Amino acid sequence: MSWLQLVFESNREQAPALEDALLGLGALSVTLQDSADEPVFEPGIGETPLWQATKLLALFDAEQQTDALIDALRQLIKPLPAWRAEQLEDQAWERAWMADFQPMRFGERLWICPSWAEPPDPSGIILALDPGLAFGTGTHPTTALCLEWLDSQPLENCTVIDYGCGSGILGIAALLLGARQVIAVDNDPQALLATRDNAERNRIAPEKLTTYLPEQVPADCHADVVVANILAGPLQSLAPLLTRLTQPGGRLALSGILAEQAETVAAAYHPAFALQPIVQRQEWTRIDGVKNR
Repeated sequence: MSWLQLVFESNREQAPALEDALLGLGALSVTLQDSADEPVFEPGIGETPLWQATKLLALFDAEQQTDALIDALRQLIKPLPAWRAEQLEDQAWERAWMADFQPMRFGERLWICPSWAEPPDPSGIILALDPGLAFGTGTHPTTALCLEWLDSQPLENCTVIDYGCGSGILGIAALLLGARQVIAVDNDPQALLATRDNAERNRIAPEKLTTYLPEQVPADCHADVVVANILAGPLQSLAPLLTRLTQPGGRLALSGILAEQAETVAAAYHPAFALQPIVQRQEWTRIDGVKNR
């Protein structure tokens, strides 16, 4: 069986009305995608953020007449954005989706491997992780920057705080790389649940990983290593807390920071830390250093 797919190059303002029109004309599904690699950050309550350049993909039965659909849309949406039609052949869609997530290596030893793929290097350190609702599967540059940093660090017998843990990927990686204990913190209870589930899948002993909401973190908590992959604004406001959580001589790594924000974030942690040169990948950066004694 084949399908008709209509692809529209729309924008933030027009996309909701176009989506409604397509569904009203019988679209089986409408998918909205980023058309210009623009990050969308955590929305406020009641907000549904979209990208300025938003692509819509509408799927119809192959029997639908393209000209009739476009004529109808022109009556509803003015002006109608640029569009194109594609014929899609039927396939095992779940397998096509799984093909997008393959094992990835970070640094010298660490691999992130989905459950359906064979580890390419059985002698490496394998973190089993499937894509899910919580942020962090290794595909984003900020996560990759943190994973590579962790792979380069001596973590044996260290206590690590993963602040803003998401899926738990950084904390679990630290444990697999030799850390003694991880404290995972996030303001989303679903992220803490995902972290515990992913730790269990990776056969992490429950006593090695503790999860907290921010307000639950013990007052006397501190760590040899602190990693925080969040966003620039929160990292600036959290600077006094993350500095306190890092013991003297301890190591800190921060990411989720756009290149134009890096110097401002770094200034919030200086002079408490001796910072290394900022590392950049695409438009994202990592800041890391050692807390002064």
